[in-house]
Amino acid sequence: QVQLVESGGGLVQAGGSLTLSCAASGRTFSSYGMGWFRQAPGKDREFVAALSWGGGRLYYADSVKGRFTISRDNAKNLVYLQMNSLKPEDTAVYYCAARNGIYATRPQSYDYWGQGTQVTVSS
Repeated sequence: QVQLVESGGGLVQAGGSLTLSCAASGRTFSSYGMGWFRQAPGKDREFVAALSWGGGRLYYADSVKGRFTISRDNAKNLVYLQMNSLKPEDTAVYYCAARNGIYATRPQSYDYWGQGTQVTVSS
C-alpha cells in the first residue's frame, strides 16, 4: 500500500501562481505513472496533467497546457504541479494519483489517491 499527500493549495488572485506538491510514501515509485486531477463541486473528476515517473514523459489537458507544469524529484518521491496564470475556472480540489505503469488520463486507471488540496482562484 502507498500513501499520497498533497500540499500547497490556497487562495490566490486570478493571474497568480501556486505550486502543489505530492509526497509519496510506502513504496518505490520509480516505475509509477503519476497524475494530477481536479474536481469542482457538482462536477466529475477532471484530468489535469500526468507524468511517467521513470521516463519523465509529460501530458497535459488542453485547458491547462501552457500554464501548468508537472515535474518530479524521484529521489524524494515528490511530484509537483506548478500552476501559473491561474483563472477562476481552475478553482477545485486538486488530487495527486499514482498507477503502476505508464501514465494515463482516465481517473479509473489510477490505483492510489491523495486526500486533495483546495485551490481557490478569485477574480
